[in-house]
Amino acid sequence: MKLLIVDDHPVVREGLAALLRQAGSNTTALLAEDSARGLALAEAHADLDAVLLDLAMPGGDGWAAIGEFGRRRPELPVIILSSSEDPRDVRKALAAGAVGYIPKSAPPKTLLAALQFVLAGNVYVPTLLANETPEPLATGDDHGGPEIAVSLTERQKEVLQLLSAGQSNKEIGRALGLSDKTVKVHVTAIFRAFNVVNRMQAAAAAKRDGLI
Repeated sequence: MKLLIVDDHPVVREGLAALLRQAGSNTTALLAEDSARGLALAEAHADLDAVLLDLAMPGGDGWAAIGEFGRRRPELPVIILSSSEDPRDVRKALAAGAVGYIPKSAPPKTLLAALQFVLAGNVYVPTLLANETPEPLATGDDHGGPEIAVSLTERQKEVLQLLSAGQSNKEIGRALGLSDKTVKVHVTAIFRAFNVVNRMQAAAAAKRDGLI
């Protein structure tokens, strides 16, 4: 496993790298003190498995970095590791393209479990948000407001059908002839389109909107 840690605090970077190496002898951790260095390392190392990204870095560039990682390396999972436990920050990060959000207050075993969960093709959210009901999409009002509809590609609709049927990413990949990484990209796009954070919410939102 090869991971990239982007955090402006040296103690956090080194401590997290040590934890990951202890958890797996074959784990390699690349360290970056800001998003610019992190993006450069991501482009230089095609074999990265995931990025652990802090949000509260100087200049607030952690937020912008989520989208930039997605643009340059769309198949690379970005997991936020943040001191913020505000549900609004969790939703904002996931909507920007992150596939995991781990509060820095979480114990080491939670962080490791969350990392494995994401690497298995899932989206990890902290318990403070996981059980929330997804917010409904705007559909206009009696005053003639515009209707906002979910826009999915045909491939994403196929993934959504199988996801809603309870199939795992590997099963979806086999059924559609896609790689695990490609399935992850589609699942993340589906979550973002529905403004949800897990498969159960995505299936409920799709049923609500008549897509399944």
